[in-house]
Amino acid sequence: MAASNPSVFLLTVNGQIEGANFPEYDNLYCKYCFVYGHDWAPSSGLEEGITQITCKGTQSSHKLIWNFPLETTFKSTNPSGWPQLVVSVYGPDVFGNDVVRGYGATHIPFTPGQHTRTIPMFVPEPTWRLQKFTSWLLGRRPEYTDPKVVAQGEGREVTRVRSQGFVTVSFHIMTKDMKKLGYDTGPSGPVNTQSATSGWSTEEQ
Repeated sequence: MAASNPSVFLLTVNGQIEGANFPEYDNLYCKYCFVYGHDWAPSSGLEEGITQITCKGTQSSHKLIWNFPLETTFKSTNPSGWPQLVVSVYGPDVFGNDVVRGYGATHIPFTPGQHTRTIPMFVPEPTWRLQKFTSWLLGRRPEYTDPKVVAQGEGREVTRVRSQGFVTVSFHIMTKDMKKLGYDTGPSGPVNTQSATSGWSTEEQ
């Protein structure tokens, strides 16, 4: 009975933080975390992590490559509060201090299959020129105490920011028991590729 009448559905997120494009900066690393609603809970995998430091290659002057793996599974009773991936990139300034080079967020893709997302990044800016100079001199740039605020939006309208760089993330999404609970995230065209034994949906997009 439990198999035919599930009480939750599952969302499995596999993929990797492929890399970033920050023309002005080098020797960067990336932190990530997931933000999700009250009805969601992780059932396996890692909710947050940090990549290695990477520098620009000789073949591509602006591309930074991490290829850092993502692997986690969530369970929920409804799609409200669908998980988001929050990324924040850090690197050294001219004085060797680690400072934030960009924040960004994207929703985990809703449909099963392979997806690629390019996340625009931004950094908070000082309000006054004097603050900008002193923060540069002291190596204390404006940054969020909790990067998860990037995905929430509350209070963001009063924050002055500047666009800066991009981060590329690839996803492989699988879902289970969403249709049994009345949720259909697949397109109307292609036939859904679903295992009859496991019930996991891995439809290619």
